[in-house]
Amino acid sequence: MPKELYFEDFYVGQTFNSLGGAKVTAEEIKEFGQKYDPQPFHLDEAAGEGSFFKGLAASGWLTAAIVMRMRVQTVPVVGGMIGAGVEEIRWTLPVRPNDIIRSEIEVLGVRQSSSRKGFGIVRTRTLVYNQRNEQVMRSVVNFLAPMKTA
Repeated sequence: MPKELYFEDFYVGQTFNSLGGAKVTAEEIKEFGQKYDPQPFHLDEAAGEGSFFKGLAASGWLTAAIVMRMRVQTVPVVGGMIGAGVEEIRWTLPVRPNDIIRSEIEVLGVRQSSSRKGFGIVRTRTLVYNQRNEQVMRSVVNFLAPMKTA
């Protein structure tokens, strides 16, 4: 795992690429769907075929959860990545069984927090791609990072 980062380690334009990809299985899609997003196109191949998605498709929330794991593994913040808000999240293409997804994170902004002494806010854009380099998700997320000099 890369070294843990403080607020001062981040700068606008900095990029991070996920360490490898994550394979999304049909079983994982169905299990997550059953537990958290029980819609037919997340639960059953035949139902998926007759749906908008024309096949089994992962819940966008499953994709977001996998991407969160990638974010934490790729950008290890001292004390953990504390969420400070999601400005945008878009699912641009469905994630299918056996897709392998990866993420690219770019720092869009850094500023000291006015309400949390000793912390800065890092604003990031995350782009998520499948094995065919098709974008399947994008988001803009803010997180808190502790300051070294606090």
